Amino acid sequence: MPVIPLLPLFHRFNSKYFENSLTVNNQPLVKVRWSDNRLKTTAGFYKRKRINGLVDSEIILSKPILSKLSKNEINSTLCHEMIHAWVDRILKKNEIHGPNFLAKMNEINEKEKSFIISVRHSFPIERRELKYIGTCQNCGEKFFYRKRIKNIACKKCCVNFFNGSWNKNCLILFD
Repeated sequence: MPVIPLLPLFHRFNSKYFENSLTVNNQPLVKVRWSDNRLKTTAGFYKRKRINGLVDSEIILSKPILSKLSKNEINSTLCHEMIHAWVDRILKKNEIHGPNFLAKMNEINEKEKSFIISVRHSFPIERRELKYIGTCQNCGEKFFYRKRIKNIACKKCCVNFFNGSWNKNCLILFD
C-alpha cells in the first residue's frame, strides 16, 4: 500500500477518541510524519524534546514497515502513538505503557471496529543477524550483538560490584 496522508487520519482520531485535545485552533500539538527509509525495526514512535522551554513533539511512522501493510495497521499504529502524545501532552504524565495508556487503549478498542491497538505489534521486521560476540572482562558472560558497540559494560557486574554505575572493569570486549 502506498503511503497515505497522515494528518487527515490524525484529525479524525483526535476528534473521535481524544475530544480534539491534541489540537489548538485546529493545529496539531504534535507533528505527524512518515519516516525516511531508515526506521526499519519499529512501526512508529512518539518523541518529545524541550527547546527554549517549549515542548516540541512528533509522531513518526515507519515508511519501510507500514507501507507494506494494510490501512488498519497504519491506523492502529497512529492511534497507539497518539495515545503516547495524549498521555504526555494532555495528562502530563511520564509513563510508557502505564495505566493511563492502557485505559485509553482499552477505551478506543471497545469503540473501534476495524482495528485493534496493542502494546506490541507483530508486523514483519527484517533484522540483521547477530554476528558479534562480546565478552564481559569481569565475569566472562557472552553477549550477542548486531554491531560492535564502544564502551558498553555488563549491567549485571555494574549492579553487583559498582552500585549500578558504569565501570571500566565491566567492559564488554569484542573478539
